[in-house]
Amino acid sequence: MVCVPCLMLLLLPLLRVSAATPEPCELDEEDFRCVCNFTDPKPDWSSAMQCMVAVEVEIRGGGRNLEQFLKSADADSKRYADTIKALRWRRLTLGAAQVPALLLVALLRALGYSRLKELTFEDLEVTGPMPPPPLEATGPALSTLSLRNVSWATGGAWLGELQQWLKPGLRVLNIAQAHSLAFACPQLPTFQALTSLDLSDNPGLGERGLIAALCPHKFPALQGLALRNAGMETLSSVCAALAAASVQPHRLDLSHNSLRTTAPGATSCIWPSALSSLNLSFAGLEQVPKGLPPKLSVLDLSCNRLSRAPWPDELPEVNNLILDGNPFLGPGALEHQEDLKNSGVVAVCARSALSMGVSGALALLQGAGDFA
Repeated sequence: MVCVPCLMLLLLPLLRVSAATPEPCELDEEDFRCVCNFTDPKPDWSSAMQCMVAVEVEIRGGGRNLEQFLKSADADSKRYADTIKALRWRRLTLGAAQVPALLLVALLRALGYSRLKELTFEDLEVTGPMPPPPLEATGPALSTLSLRNVSWATGGAWLGELQQWLKPGLRVLNIAQAHSLAFACPQLPTFQALTSLDLSDNPGLGERGLIAALCPHKFPALQGLALRNAGMETLSSVCAALAAASVQPHRLDLSHNSLRTTAPGATSCIWPSALSSLNLSFAGLEQVPKGLPPKLSVLDLSCNRLSRAPWPDELPEVNNLILDGNPFLGPGALEHQEDLKNSGVVAVCARSALSMGVSGALALLQGAGDFA
């Protein structure tokens, strides 16, 4: 009998079904999404069997340590290759557990036979060192990798060590609430296909941390960079970090940062020539900041504290200027926002603020492509 639950829960062994224990897994009526939350003191892991038919699978381990399953990590996943290939999985989320690095690698090897496109780790503590990298990547061919509140025993080397187990072609990388973004750049392989990097919801990052995270020449295809709620303070420092990393993003999102005016006499910076869209919404700006790129397709200054309309000489050459939700639009504008809120309609600024907490998750849809 094929041990499918071993794959479903980090290669866990099949356990006996207990009729007295409530089912920890739920599969929707369309057999599309399956969610498991193993919070019971004696979880029935075999409940995950029903997730075999799903397309989207979410499994949470109840915060427990999975070290007891290390003995399963040496299993030969080739024995189950045909079964794994037959699974419909396209999106997989694993969270709320302490996972030995050896067990995590065993999971990645097994998923290498799957058609998985998006993998998310949330609230995980990866313990112990990663094993030596394979001669060639044996893990899944992902388009999107997302990590939120994941800690690693290997410090800044974790991203390079993880990447070596993934097949080339990753296009979207989202890292939120990271414990370490000071990557070991010399050991970090180049992300040749990566077009979207989201480092949002890392309030302790700051401009110095951004320089450490954006390893030079490691992101040659980068088109979109999101730094929402990432401790950014001045445009000039962000510009300098981009220049140091030699990245050329087309889109830069600096919303939900408390941006301050660049100090007089600060060294000027040349923005990436490819930059066409700059989001400075929810940045607490009381005036249009100096040092903007000379030309943009989109400049978003919405939901700030601008008390007057920007003067033409304060703005770059811009095709689409967004100013919604600023006080200069008149008292009626703010009152209208409040009236909408009282009527049950979520106003534009309130709606965007509510979305900030899951800003990293929103990027999952960008650039992911279809599931074919």
